[in-house]
Amino acid sequence: MKETRIYKQLENCSIGADIYYQGAGTPVIIYIHSGALIFGTREWLPSEQIDYLTKSGFSVVNIDYRLAPETNLEFIVEDIRDAMNWVRTEAVEWYDFDIDKIAVVGGSAGGYLGLLSGTMDYRPNAIVSLYGYGDILGSWITQPSEYYCQKPMIDKISAVSRTGHIEVTNGKWDRFDYYLYCRQQGIWIQEVTKMDPHLDKDKIKRYNPIDNITKEFPPALFLHGNQDTDVPYEQSVIMHEKLKSEGIYSKLITIEGADHVFDQNFNDGEVQSAFTELINFLKVHLYK
Repeated sequence: MKETRIYKQLENCSIGADIYYQGAGTPVIIYIHSGALIFGTREWLPSEQIDYLTKSGFSVVNIDYRLAPETNLEFIVEDIRDAMNWVRTEAVEWYDFDIDKIAVVGGSAGGYLGLLSGTMDYRPNAIVSLYGYGDILGSWITQPSEYYCQKPMIDKISAVSRTGHIEVTNGKWDRFDYYLYCRQQGIWIQEVTKMDPHLDKDKIKRYNPIDNITKEFPPALFLHGNQDTDVPYEQSVIMHEKLKSEGIYSKLITIEGADHVFDQNFNDGEVQSAFTELINFLKVHLYK
């Protein structure tokens, strides 16, 4: 059963979360949706995944956050921090789940934000990144995308027309054109941060997971298709290897032949097997 709450109230918008409460003492999954920080909504989380997670004994808090370019990355990250704090301090007024057992799970941009949560003052107990990324200063995102440049080119006027001037938390699919324009021009980082990847590199590094790994980083699980055309498979590989080199528990599950958002094909045998491992990972690292 779903209940919707506002976890953050701003002058121009309310930011919501859907709570799937599974009873007293249950561990919590904070789920962060995909969409390149530009489009998407918490409503994208498929019902079969919600059922799978809740039937495995987890309460799920599925959150929205403000989107770029109307909101800069700095404040998007602030929303994630506030959501985690809300779960620990305010949500417990209604739900007596176990706030000492919190995992962050996210896909793509949500995986990136999840990995970034491992660098914050308050960290979850475990992180799962599905086809996410840990290096927003890499050439894969700071240079024009060969894959996206093979698609019809989007001009700036058309791209910008998909966005607005008011903060939004529900990014309709037509905003994908703006993302496509950013990837074709190699300017995604400028558009979501309002900073230059060369001139402001040190500032951007604050939001770059791979540059902020400490011994306190939580155990992490990576699931990634090795034929991903949007976020290179290597993004999970380099984060996985970096964590292992720092003595942090990390596991990488490779989905052979899979592209981006492979989990939309949830009933595929390899996806089902990967999610079985996901549940086992969470149980081990939330209950230890």
